[in-house]
This record gives sequence, structure tokens and C-alpha cells, in this order.
Amino acid sequence: MRDASAPTPRAPRSQAAPQARAPQSSPRIPAAPHTVPHALATRAVHAGREDLAALGVHAVPLDLSTTYPSYDSRAEAARIDEFATTGARPDGPPVYARLDNPTTARFEDALARLEGTESAVAFASGMAALTAVLLVRSSQGLRHVVAVRPLYGCSDHLLTGGLLGTEVTWVDRGDPAAVAEAIRPDTGLVMVETPANPTLAEIDIAAVADACGPVPLLVDSTFATPVLQRPAEDGARLVLHSATKYLGGHGDVLGGVVACDEESAGQLRQVRFATGGVLHPLAGYLLLRGLSTLPVRMRAASATAAELVRRLAADPRVSRVHYPELGGAMIAFEVYGDPHEVIAGVRLITPAVSLGSVDTLIQHPASISHRIVAEGDRRSAGVSDRLLRMSVGLEDVEDLWRDLCEALAAAGGAATGSVTAANTCTAGATAAVSSGRTGADRSPSSAARTEAAAPAPLPVPAAG
Repeated sequence: MRDASAPTPRAPRSQAAPQARAPQSSPRIPAAPHTVPHALATRAVHAGREDLAALGVHAVPLDLSTTYPSYDSRAEAARIDEFATTGARPDGPPVYARLDNPTTARFEDALARLEGTESAVAFASGMAALTAVLLVRSSQGLRHVVAVRPLYGCSDHLLTGGLLGTEVTWVDRGDPAAVAEAIRPDTGLVMVETPANPTLAEIDIAAVADACGPVPLLVDSTFATPVLQRPAEDGARLVLHSATKYLGGHGDVLGGVVACDEESAGQLRQVRFATGGVLHPLAGYLLLRGLSTLPVRMRAASATAAELVRRLAADPRVSRVHYPELGGAMIAFEVYGDPHEVIAGVRLITPAVSLGSVDTLIQHPASISHRIVAEGDRRSAGVSDRLLRMSVGLEDVEDLWRDLCEALAAAGGAATGSVTAANTCTAGATAAVSSGRTGADRSPSSAARTEAAAPAPLPVPAAG
């Protein structure tokens, strides 16, 4: 977990562009003729668009076709056979939208370039993407998964429920030795999420990748995006994103994507074709557009989040603040008062599930995103009943703090001996900004505020 005084996220370890792939005869994007590697921000703007000038257009074409004419049935049959064998995209013009779409392919190419992987495969949602990964491994007789909590609640449920015939072994967070010990001959996947949803706990990706040996490591990097981390550089074979979140960035598109090596991509395309979890071309268009502003959005929202963390760490109504060393635009914090009243008290901040939009969202994980996880498992993973998760957007930090502070005041509760709630909005901001008191004085990752009693357990109704 990071010092709350840090104003900006850690810089990415490498700004070098991945090696360009060779052009193909299909309508996919030709490799960029770069001689000097471009920075991530530049790649985000231009990836997936390199051929537009040659096409005589400036905006990305949106291809909504479901099928494509072909007067050579034998050649088309051969291309379909090749896809069935390898999962590689058919050479030449598209065949059918469930196999491939030129607009969606642009988004996939761009995301692969940002993540530094050979390929990427897009799906209708993040859960469709995870389902495809599990089906690939299960089809090879590798039904066992080693996973680390917490994960996104629906990911946890998909693994635990065994809907796809999988069996899961959960291991302690941040213990590569435990991961290695849990691996069996039929283990097909190791899955982690870092920073984790919703506690923002982090994992040493390289250490876990080493512990996996030949078993593929899947990292859900939704919270970080390639702006803050690129797991493939540390040995992850599969990088999962709910593209609905930061990649799209505006709360108006649903999608998922897996960045990976070409062999894995071929297998995922075959599952996508068979199961139908394809990304709509309009969604692919919006996601490609979202990537172009991703670095700017992430860095601006992360700076605001770091400032809010400093203020929350100094607020007597907050018992604990979670914020990753990596940085980012996600915050989690626990309150002494009623978290449901905090949710009910916001006016500018949107009380809603999901994250990664340009507007700030707040939700209560125990009631919403992680409601589907068994109560004991949820609490043991650090998802307490008083935990709130906030996705910081692009609003002015003072406006956000005023709204959040008033909601905290309405919820009541404070550490023993603290200043009164009526004075906290002003006092908390002054302490964090003017006096220089930061997380180094009251660490946001500590179990409770110094000299403050832990809040009483908050009853949460059983799921009905």
C-alpha cells in the first residue's frame, strides 16, 4: 500500500513499444513503420489507426456488417477450416461477424500494443472473457484453478459455483509459495486481481508468475490499466480487463478483453465463435476511442484520488483507508458510522455499481459487488461490512471532498476524542493540505486510526 502523501501514481516501468507485428492480408491494421519507440500516451492515440491516412479518412470506420459477400466458396471454406484448426483470423476479407469484425479488430490490436502482448481478444463483457478463458482450460482437461481472494464478486462466484465444471483452491494473498503448493497436475490456471476489487490489495506479479511454473497466470488488471502496470512484462500469460471500466471510460459501453500470446488468442477466438460472446462493433469503436484518452484520464483521476486519500486519512470519521502503492483512481475506506447513510448522503458523487467512468461513483461492496460471495469468505478476504469503494472521476477535488464530507457527517460516527463532525470538513482538509500531516502520520493502510477504537460490527442482512 502506498504512502497517502504521494500525489501521483508510480510511473510505468517501461514506455517502450512492443515489437510491431507483420502486416497481414486481411483487413487488420498494418504494423506501424516506427523506427523510434513511442511513449505510451502516443501509442494510445495512434494504435489501431495507422492505416487511416492511406484509406483517405481521419476517423475510424465503423463496420456494422454481420456477413460479407464471397464469390469463391472453395477459398472461403479453406479459410474457415484454417480458423477451426488454429483460431487465427482468416486471411482476406471478413467472413462473418462472429469470426471477426474490422472495427473490433482495431481495438484488439490497440490494446495488445498498450499491454505489450502479441494479441488481444475482445468479448461482450468482462465475465464473457473470463468464461472463455476457463472454457479453454477445461476443454484441455485442466479444470482446477488456483485463485487468490479478493476477486471481483462475480469472478469469485463463477469459480466457486463450479458452473463451468471448474474446481478452485483459494490461497493466501501475496504468498507465492502457497500458490506453488496448491498447483496440481490438472491445474489449468492461476488467477489473481491486482489491485484487488475492492480492497486494493496488491500482489507481486513476477513472484507469483515464477511460482506458477508452466501453468498460465491470469491477472485481472482492470483497476490498473496498462497506464499503471503491464502484467505481461512480469510473466503473466493472460491479462484480463473489464473494458466496461477504464478502457471505455464513460460508462456507456459494455465489453471485456484478454491480452495474451497468439496461441492463447487463437484458442479464445474459437471459444468466442462457438459460444457467441462477441463484442458489438459499436462497442469496439467506443472502446478504441476510449483508449486514446486513457492515459490522460487515468493520471488526472489518480492525482485527485491521492489527494482525497490524504484527506480521508486525516478524517476522524474514517477508520481505515486503502490505496495501492501503484496509485490509481480507486479508493476504499471504512467508516465508523453507517456506510449506507454515506451512500444515501452523496449528491454530486453517483451512488452506483461499476467504476472507471469520468464521473465519481461510490458503492457498498458487501451489499452490491460482493453480495454474491459467501459472508465468511468475503470478510476473511478483508471486505468488511463498513467498507466503501469509490471510483474517482474527473471532477474538481474540492467539489468531491465537499460532497463526500457532508455525506460522512450525515452518517455519524467518529474516533474517540476527535474533532466534532461539524468541523471536520474544514479541519480535515486543512490538516491534509496545510499542516503537512499525511498518511505517514496516520497510515491509510493501518487497521484503525491511532488511539481510536475499532468500529462495532455492522449487521448486514443475509442474502435472500
